[in-house]
Amino acid sequence: MFLSVFDMFKIGIGPSSSHTMGPMVAAARFLDRLRNSPFKANGLRASLHGSLAFTGVGHATDRAVILGLAGFQPDTYDAEKAEAELAKIKESQQVTPPDLSPLAFDPARDLHFDYGPPLPGHPNGLILMATDAQGDVILRETYFSIGGGFVVTEDEMQAGNARNAQADIPFPFESADAMLRMARESGKSIAAMKRANELKMNSSSDLDSGIARIWQVMNACIDRGLSTDGTLPGGLKVRRRAKAIHEALRAEYGLNITAPHVINDWMSCYAMAVNEENAAGGQVVTAPTNGAAGVMPAVIRYWLDHVPGASTRRIDEFLLTAAAIGGLIKHNASISGAECGCQAEVGSAAAMAAAGLCAVLGGSPEQIENAAEIALEHHLGMTCDPVKGLVQVPCIERNGLGAIKAISAASLALRGDGTHFMPLDNCIEAMRQTGADMSEKYKETALGGLAVNVPNC
Repeated sequence: MFLSVFDMFKIGIGPSSSHTMGPMVAAARFLDRLRNSPFKANGLRASLHGSLAFTGVGHATDRAVILGLAGFQPDTYDAEKAEAELAKIKESQQVTPPDLSPLAFDPARDLHFDYGPPLPGHPNGLILMATDAQGDVILRETYFSIGGGFVVTEDEMQAGNARNAQADIPFPFESADAMLRMARESGKSIAAMKRANELKMNSSSDLDSGIARIWQVMNACIDRGLSTDGTLPGGLKVRRRAKAIHEALRAEYGLNITAPHVINDWMSCYAMAVNEENAAGGQVVTAPTNGAAGVMPAVIRYWLDHVPGASTRRIDEFLLTAAAIGGLIKHNASISGAECGCQAEVGSAAAMAAAGLCAVLGGSPEQIENAAEIALEHHLGMTCDPVKGLVQVPCIERNGLGAIKAISAASLALRGDGTHFMPLDNCIEAMRQTGADMSEKYKETALGGLAVNVPNC
């Protein structure tokens, strides 16, 4: 099993990696199939299933599919061009993807929300079809958006997702136990082993520049969130709060009038800044998902701005360590809220961030594994019940609390020698089992929990 750091941390757009980025990626893949097809297509159709249908409008899934079929992709997304293209498609009732003839596509007619049972295989399913001049389907593909912007076809899902097959890497750990054993035998840190694996797929310069780019986008997202106020889109009228909180904290800074616990407000406002940007459809980095995108940047920013001796030179160590932990969770359980609830999103993000912070604070591989386990353990059972299907309530604040838990977990782990009762592998398996047992209404369908207990206003 090999998941690159660039698989775990993808640059894309909000508000959701599985519901926005994933469907856009699926549309791009379908266009590639169409370009290589011997059939002459005249039009396109799409249907959304399971969680993609139930919370699709709130997560902008419809927009993502439409724009994806027009040729837009998450990593090069331009918001201004996207708005112009959507207006053009609505008026012309066709899309004009690159290297293909114009294709008939009326969003009101050709994009269907199927509120029946989800497709077999995964809660996030979509079917894309190409039709001929008579309207008959000549090409059809089923895709599953499995979390974090990862997309697989139905065939790939049935084949065990061959796209992430075992790679020829020096440290092929598929469990935390194997990871710790390899660290002991090699004398290398988790980050060093992860780097060695990455260098099988990337040059050293590409790896370093890519990681630097990930942090640059994360940090820029924090800064945009801290400088922007107003009301978030979607109809809930949720006000952005990160800017005001940050301004108040800066005004108090150095006055010796605040209690020690106020440091939690700094962590929270960094995370909330990111998730307010995500909710507004801004550029974010999956870490490992959009819904949990604020945890990791908040912990890194906390470390850089508030911990003596922190240095941007070690961000690669942080992110490589975090990616190693995230890969274990995804491989052995899930990072998808539609599959395992929010424990799989914010819980995974907190475990990854705890591991990264523990690493740059000097933790041993055993302490790092302990930090990840503590953070994940105390998110077990967390539901994904976004109000109105929007990644706003409770998602924005939840990232702040996830960052706080991650930092606490790293600190607790560093107080010990790495020995502890519950192994990370067992905790990941508990999360998988809990997700399997969790009612569907608590897995990103907006059919239970907070989503159905809202004020009458």
